[in-house]
Amino acid sequence: MQYNSEGLVPAVAQDASDGSVLMLAWMSPEALAQTLETGRATYYSRSRQELWVKGETSGHEQQVRDVLVDCDGDTILLLVDQTGPACHTGTPTCFSGRSLLEQS
Repeated sequence: MQYNSEGLVPAVAQDASDGSVLMLAWMSPEALAQTLETGRATYYSRSRQELWVKGETSGHEQQVRDVLVDCDGDTILLLVDQTGPACHTGTPTCFSGRSLLEQS
């Protein structure tokens, strides 16, 4: 993996059933290792500067079916089974709503 200067790599979570893009988060080497070990999506919170397991407090967890790395080795794609909404706002995906093309 190629991590950025902060030691992180972007991780895109995609619904394994329907292909919808659920969210983007960041992973440290420790978050990736924990994800691979447990099968639960684990990310690195830049604001709290700590690991967080998706759904640990909300119950909206992500069970990981596969972990793919892009051709440059600098982005991770998680194929997940999502329980409940993926977005902290309560929507199914963090990408439901604002289209920049429609605003221009």
